Amino acid sequence: MFVIGMMGAVMMMAQQADYRKMSSWVRRAVKTQHTTRRQAPALHRQIPSICAFVRISDDADRILEEHHCRKLAQFGDIYIASIPLNRLSDLSLNRQVQRIEAGERHTALMDTTYIINKVEPVYQGTGLPQAYTGKGVIVGVEDIGFDLTHPNFYDASMENYRIKRFWDQLSVDTLDSELYVGADYTTQEEILRYAHSRDGLTQGHGTHTLGIAAGSGFDTPFRGIAYESDICLVSNAVTDDKEYIDSVNYYKYTSATDALGFKYILDYAESQGKPCVVSFSEGSHQDFSGDDQLLYEVLEQMVGPGKIIVASAGNEGGLNSYFHKSPEQVSEGTFLNRYDKTYFFRVIADKPMSLRFISYKSATRADTLMISSDQIFSAPDSLLKDTTDLLNKQHIFEIGAYPFSFDENRTVYEVGIKSKERFGYAGYFFSVEIVGEGVEADFYTGTGSIGAKKEYNAALTEGERTHCVYSPGTAPAVICVGASAYRTGIINHKGNYINSNRGQNGEVADYSSVGPTVDGRIKPDVLANGTNVVSSYSSFYREEHPTSDGWDITYSTFQGRSYPWRIDIGTSMSTPVVSGIIALWLQARPDLTPEEIKDVIAQTSIRHDPTLDYPNNTYGWGEIDAYRGLLYLLGLSGIKEITSEQPRKVQVVLQDDCMRLCFDEPLRQPLDVVLYGVGGSLVARHHLNSGTTEQQVGIGGLPTGVYAVQLHSQQPGISGSFLIRKPR
Repeated sequence: MFVIGMMGAVMMMAQQADYRKMSSWVRRAVKTQHTTRRQAPALHRQIPSICAFVRISDDADRILEEHHCRKLAQFGDIYIASIPLNRLSDLSLNRQVQRIEAGERHTALMDTTYIINKVEPVYQGTGLPQAYTGKGVIVGVEDIGFDLTHPNFYDASMENYRIKRFWDQLSVDTLDSELYVGADYTTQEEILRYAHSRDGLTQGHGTHTLGIAAGSGFDTPFRGIAYESDICLVSNAVTDDKEYIDSVNYYKYTSATDALGFKYILDYAESQGKPCVVSFSEGSHQDFSGDDQLLYEVLEQMVGPGKIIVASAGNEGGLNSYFHKSPEQVSEGTFLNRYDKTYFFRVIADKPMSLRFISYKSATRADTLMISSDQIFSAPDSLLKDTTDLLNKQHIFEIGAYPFSFDENRTVYEVGIKSKERFGYAGYFFSVEIVGEGVEADFYTGTGSIGAKKEYNAALTEGERTHCVYSPGTAPAVICVGASAYRTGIINHKGNYINSNRGQNGEVADYSSVGPTVDGRIKPDVLANGTNVVSSYSSFYREEHPTSDGWDITYSTFQGRSYPWRIDIGTSMSTPVVSGIIALWLQARPDLTPEEIKDVIAQTSIRHDPTLDYPNNTYGWGEIDAYRGLLYLLGLSGIKEITSEQPRKVQVVLQDDCMRLCFDEPLRQPLDVVLYGVGGSLVARHHLNSGTTEQQVGIGGLPTGVYAVQLHSQQPGISGSFLIRKPR
């Protein structure tokens, strides 16, 4: 009975469009076009378009041309195309067109960080020469709010500007641009003259994340990870950028446009013959309705040897956002919590069911509304719209239904509720239940959270802190990063202490999103420090918002301009840490694939909670360790004499033909110094006597190259290993 009703609804939809082929964002665009067509005359009206993925089985160029679509990129039988909204319906009806997909715009989600994640011994830190700094690698960042003039993006000498390409997708300077949206800037003069991304007066997120991944630190200790890498940037559009987008261009900025940004960065790196890692500290709710299946396939084709994409897990780990209804229960439900007047969620069910909504003013004052699957499927386009008074308050319901793309025997119900009062605010509460005997279903929040309100209904207590990792971090081809926590607070530039305790001692941060994905895969892949991280921030944003400086730590002056350094929190911060570390690994092995990087992570990550099985949906494989990973890549981790810990009280300086060891305190015990080649062979052994604060070890007879140095001593803080590069 359910299948007949569903097919009947599909037949009715197919008269004007085949919604089965469309992701939810594309369906929304079609409905927008229908409304616009009724409201505006066609004469002199610019036809809006959408940037979308399209899978076409045959004769794609002809089909796209016939529907006035502009082909932007191709990945096998998947195309990224600009599609006029008034041609979407007709395009969906073409038999060769199998899928049209676009996701909505994403949300934007180094001081002690390089010490925590063991980066210090991997490159030339303070007093510690090192082999890998990101040189010869392209670090790409796709983000918002870039200050292109910040001194953090020069090299340490301030003679070389490291941003080599910049595509601002929101730029209005498009006269000579051949790009789909915005314009790119390809010389130092053009980039510095442009000064900041178009949203740089209202955003600063990208300046911070780029500084973590690749900043030089300028005159501060807040150096990024791959500080000698070259940089390629894309400033995309997110949900907070609506003010910069004309309504006619609203659907030009989608997940497909973001994919074009990834391609832009990777194509530039390929043109330079260099490996590349792309850092993406944005995301949106995972693909529980299958809206990202073409995106995932495109990302799979983009990455490969020397082409890596890293993305944030998201910051919803502290929220109850999911529950499962078992077939044994007739109904299971929860309360909706959002300090706003709208709420959005999805339910995936295997059988016909009903949704029961109850509005509460008290435990004894409540109004109920029941909406069944049959009601939804009998509505035009399987989209039910209903305005209902509950407790004398008007509620607008919009509920759509369509087959679940991962399993067509299950159905996705998209539910939006609008009210004149806020959910969970001032004594106004709202619950939802999935009702149906033998029905198995999953509930996912799209906005807000869920949880119990036992004083109103003690039976509705569902809610778990799972299934909240963001896309595209959920993609199999992407390295997905969660956040750990160490520092619990910091003193700002005014001398005020900011108490910001989100976890301690490397445990997962309380906000870090957790898996699994909707199809049961483990995510995130790895953690890195993302809590109270200091990095560069946009000077243009600070000029426009001079009073929002409470999280600023210090300022630098460069060419007469003041530049802020600010603390921030989130998987947005942990993601560029991992991206920068991968850049160091790519310098050692330029042909590393995503699978090989995941193997390094699996073999070398730090596991702070040994009671857990790894990988898991909270920690992934654990917290990334740059040094252990490099030892593993160089084949040194198999040498029993090489430890994966570094000496804490020794500084190393290379001078001509000697290696000078400087100790924080006099040697009280003899010291053995052993050198190994990258291949693991024993190269030299030296025995040093106690009683000095400095010792020299001759290395003049060694060939140029990288060596592992192991120190052995009974004195605390002296033993450990590190890498050096023997100069010519």
